[in-house]
Amino acid sequence: MTPDSRDEGPLGAAVALDGRGACIAEARHMAAGFLTRMRAEHDIPVSQRAVEVTQLVVSELVTNAQKYALGPILLDLQIAGDLVQVQVWDSDPVLPMARAADVGRVGQHGLEIIMALCQGFEAMREPVGKRLTARLALADDPAGDDV
Repeated sequence: MTPDSRDEGPLGAAVALDGRGACIAEARHMAAGFLTRMRAEHDIPVSQRAVEVTQLVVSELVTNAQKYALGPILLDLQIAGDLVQVQVWDSDPVLPMARAADVGRVGQHGLEIIMALCQGFEAMREPVGKRLTARLALADDPAGDDV
């Protein structure tokens, strides 16, 4: 999970999760650790809010993959300019659909949350399964004063 150096290409980390048990907690921990390392080792401005929001988005995406797909889940994090890109792959080819807001509905609000928090979101079918990509701001203040 060691990030690449800037000279060798984009900074990133990836992990394969078994899709069972504590994989959601493992994914959240990996995301927080990755962003903390980017701040400490590469002087990338990462706000505490960005770490927390990234953990929430990772949690929502991995929870859905664990719930709806059988088998492994791949989590990939990349630094892309002033954004962190979160990609989650799973074996279920069904793309998620945002539902209309309904305060009376219990559950199934994950995609609404993700879309409200992210600068970008896309879902694409892969030859096997699907890949969901969310892009989140690393700093609350573009000048980096909030880190």
